[in-house]
Amino acid sequence: MGGSRVQVNKTHKSRFSSKSTRNLHKTSLKDKSRIAKSERNVAKGARAARVQRNKMLRDQKRATLLNEKRASSGSASPPRVVVLFGLCASVNLNSVTEDLLRLLSSEGNGAVPSTVCSSEYRLRATVLQAPHGDLSACMEMAKVADLIAFVASVSSFCEDSTSYYIDSFGSQCLSVFRSLGLPSTTVLIRDLPTDLKKRQESKKLCISDLASEFPEDCKFYPADTKDELHKFMWLFKEQRLTVPHWRNQRPYLMAQKVDMVADDCDSAKCTLLLNGYLRAHSLSVNQLVHVSGAGDFQLSKIEILKDPFPLKSRKEQDAMESDEIHDAEVIRSLAPDPSKQEPLLVENVPDPLAGEQTWPTEAEMAEADQNQKEKKLKKRALPRGTSEYQAAWIVDDTDEDDSDIDDDADDGMVLDQEESGFAGQEKTNNSDLDDDQASLSFKYSDDETENDSVMMEGENLSREQIEDEIRKIKEAHAEDEEFPDEVDTPLDVPARKRFAKYRGLKSFRTSSWDPKESLPPEYARIFAFDNLARTQKHVFAKSLEMEQEDREDCVPASSFVRLHIKEVPVTVAYRLQELVKTVPLVASGLLQHESKMSVLHFSIKKHDTYNAPIKAKEELVFHVGFRQFIARPIFSSDNFNSDKHKMERFLHAGRFSVASIYAPISFPPLPLIALKSAEAGAPPAVAAVGSLRSIDPDRIILKKIILTGYPQRVSKLKASVRYMFHNPEDVRWFKPVEVWTKNGRRGRVKEPVGTHGAMKCVFNGVPQQHDTVCMSLYKRAYPKWPEHRFPVLDA
Repeated sequence: MGGSRVQVNKTHKSRFSSKSTRNLHKTSLKDKSRIAKSERNVAKGARAARVQRNKMLRDQKRATLLNEKRASSGSASPPRVVVLFGLCASVNLNSVTEDLLRLLSSEGNGAVPSTVCSSEYRLRATVLQAPHGDLSACMEMAKVADLIAFVASVSSFCEDSTSYYIDSFGSQCLSVFRSLGLPSTTVLIRDLPTDLKKRQESKKLCISDLASEFPEDCKFYPADTKDELHKFMWLFKEQRLTVPHWRNQRPYLMAQKVDMVADDCDSAKCTLLLNGYLRAHSLSVNQLVHVSGAGDFQLSKIEILKDPFPLKSRKEQDAMESDEIHDAEVIRSLAPDPSKQEPLLVENVPDPLAGEQTWPTEAEMAEADQNQKEKKLKKRALPRGTSEYQAAWIVDDTDEDDSDIDDDADDGMVLDQEESGFAGQEKTNNSDLDDDQASLSFKYSDDETENDSVMMEGENLSREQIEDEIRKIKEAHAEDEEFPDEVDTPLDVPARKRFAKYRGLKSFRTSSWDPKESLPPEYARIFAFDNLARTQKHVFAKSLEMEQEDREDCVPASSFVRLHIKEVPVTVAYRLQELVKTVPLVASGLLQHESKMSVLHFSIKKHDTYNAPIKAKEELVFHVGFRQFIARPIFSSDNFNSDKHKMERFLHAGRFSVASIYAPISFPPLPLIALKSAEAGAPPAVAAVGSLRSIDPDRIILKKIILTGYPQRVSKLKASVRYMFHNPEDVRWFKPVEVWTKNGRRGRVKEPVGTHGAMKCVFNGVPQQHDTVCMSLYKRAYPKWPEHRFPVLDA
């Protein structure tokens, strides 16, 4: 052959995908740009759609902001609530209040009401003065405030606080306001020097000292002269106000006038009349309302009244001064529909026959006959001469070959095969406890946390007895921090009776515990949700739909209304008429299901200013949003990797816990402020703060106790332990429960030794002579049902 040749194949014409592109090389350059499809067109279309979407979102946000501005500062909006709070007791709030009201009001030197309308600023405002030292009044004012104006005085220096311009009460209220959710805030600086240079220096010093205590968008204004207040009011008029999210979820009304009408049918009841502006949302006459501190009630009527403070121009105001109508004029009246009105259902009424046994079905009778036949066919070792009737009373132990329990310990605790802990003695293995012993077991059950505080119920105790009780609580708190969960086995009561309600767990994290087992009687009175998230979504969607439909039974927001609240106790009405003089009275609309009782869980933390111990099941006043009620919580840790949570006997400082209470249902998110009264007649103090977490009666809270013993003799892996129990029967009863040592050894109880409660234990390692042997026992804990539900009723 000749030289090597390389085969040359014809190229594949895959680039010619159409007739136009196939002949594209024949066209001119000018026509190529017209014929060819540009790849940028595809990207250009996507970009145009993206630009159009962004423009639409901007327009929606702009329209939303415009509607909010019109709703908050327009002529139809309710008056803005301005709360003046003095950061120090030496701040003169009266002068600030008078200066603001004079600036807004067009009246002369006479008395100026707290709610004024200014035609100059095109603004209506309600100015409230927070009383320094009254925590409850300051909290209620902060809940309804659209703007909190903190007043600082340059001439006042507080040595006992972290800041020169904030005293201890001011610092405490600031932390409470932050927990509630701060609305729009501003700081008014008073008492600045007249010299310009010193004035600027004092102002800079005050701002640098206070800037860290307030949000970043908080503005500082000098407020000594009328011109400075005038500048502040113009900026306040144009300011977009921000309020906490939880306030925009429910309608509420701050009462400007409180009256009562006696009920003809019941002399102990009356109809409470509240006049005020409806805010946030529209209110249906078929809804339930909550009066702060007094409870939940139904409405008998809603009257829409003529606005007593209309925003008029100066000419209209001068022309209508002579035609001023002092009596409220009713524009429209709404009555509830009995078929649509929300029922005032608080507790569930249990069926007393729900637990009764019905007549067995044929299938159940056939199954029982089959079991009886299997028992007869089963061979049993019986004494000679035993009749069939006598044999029925002899209990055979089927676990003799399987378990490691001794023959004389067949009535002890037995661990579940699924590692769920030994079964409760109330249902199984309890044949040796007759009625008298059961009552003794109930008497000596572990109820140390259920004992009420002597200060709560023993009002007739002397001062020495109260001080002695406080000392005992403090000692128990210190002991709980040093030796958590450790208890001593009593000498006079058998441990199997003293701790009859407790059981052991193979693993706290993985062992199962039935949430429906042995529930207390209070669980028959509460309500539960199958799916809380779905129900909450449905309830809020229903509320939004009612807002958008503009129904006839609803009163629109910003209306001046009179609420007729029926079936209010007369004593409560008189109490509310006294409180409204110093504290704002708030009536808030309730969503569906929010009057029913359930088990609520709060994420809670002890307040930094509260030093006294807070014991579980003590009475606390819970402020949850606009609602107030009395509760007796139990505290527990929060385990993310387990469905069981360990109970805490005290609320310890510096960490969050979960407080569980019986309370009316409230849908999260809502803030929590827990108050506690130190002594009778003393003002309540802030004990803890937090937020609503969930509504779940099935949350398992386990109270843990640790029984301790000490090694007497140690031989390799075995040890003789004493002082954990005091008789051998208790050792046999608790034999199935695992033991552990503080140095990390784990083991089991082998057998009792002697007659004084000593026992032989086997460990997985060599125990130390100075070690401590422990046994963990658990029982489920529940909150305490409150005797008084609302603070005003209790007062």
